[in-house]
Amino acid sequence: METIDWGNLGFGYLPTDYNVRCYFRNGKWGKLELTSDQYIPIHMAATCLHYGQDAFEGLKAFRGRDGKIRIFRLEENARRLISSGDYLRMAAPSVELFTEAVVKVVEANERFIPPFGTGASLYIRPLLIGSGPQVGVKPADEFLFLIFVTPVGPYYKEGFNPIRVIIDRDHDRAAPLGTGHIKAGGNYGASLLSGEEGHRKGYPSVLYLDAKEKKYIDECGAANFFGIRGNTYITPHSHSILPSVTNRSLQQLAADMGMQVETRNIPLTELSTFDEAGACGTAAVISPICSIYDPQEEKTYTFGDGKSAGAWSTKLYHKLRDIQLGEEPDTHNWNKVL
Repeated sequence: METIDWGNLGFGYLPTDYNVRCYFRNGKWGKLELTSDQYIPIHMAATCLHYGQDAFEGLKAFRGRDGKIRIFRLEENARRLISSGDYLRMAAPSVELFTEAVVKVVEANERFIPPFGTGASLYIRPLLIGSGPQVGVKPADEFLFLIFVTPVGPYYKEGFNPIRVIIDRDHDRAAPLGTGHIKAGGNYGASLLSGEEGHRKGYPSVLYLDAKEKKYIDECGAANFFGIRGNTYITPHSHSILPSVTNRSLQQLAADMGMQVETRNIPLTELSTFDEAGACGTAAVISPICSIYDPQEEKTYTFGDGKSAGAWSTKLYHKLRDIQLGEEPDTHNWNKVL
């Protein structure tokens, strides 16, 4: 293995030794296979290529100060993949099979788990696709479940420093009653153009509004949005928003710390009342937001001093990170310790 500069890893793909895969054929799942092959043979008429039968997950493994490996909330990711599979009419692995696969691939690639104190982690990417051939819009009868891993650093180059966000009214990532509530690959394909335009204008992320009325806050790029006013943690609720495992964890921690938690529609006009704002998800944990620019109104919403994360965001970020690393008691039993 080439020497890896653990402290300067970006968020991207680095090859590791093994991945695991399993096929659903003839109405049942086969055995997990451990392989070093980074490619998959696939039929040219596979439904994932034509009809969007494609869902994935993202979770992380961490090495603690004690040398133990902790995988964060893998059962929640398993349940979300089951939900995605059900909506996209795909057979999905059980929680038990998902857990077995995650543990197997993490243990097989243990040498790629970044050392404690580097700020890096091992990103785990489960993938579920329709691999059986079909011509005509209908579900496949064969599916592939695969997991690969790769060491990663911060999702945004800013790390845990505030980012600038721009509102995008010209694109929607998901329809009101579409696939926004599941982790379907198509949702991310729909966001690529918007993301590129935001970057071109100098913003690391874009803020989507609800696709129906353009009145309410939806998602923030590939992450959930939250705002903090006083001691209240407020995050949007909508069928178009992915139920983030990280966001749910932060909500629980906020309640544990004595905050009020509200999950509801957030009118865009409410942005001006927030003391803090952030984007949250597996990749970034929390990316504090220093400002949100609305090009239609030519208006900028600013949070805090614009240079540092707010007090509550900082407390929540470090609390969650410390639980993931084994530095804080895991009172909710979120970690699977290997």
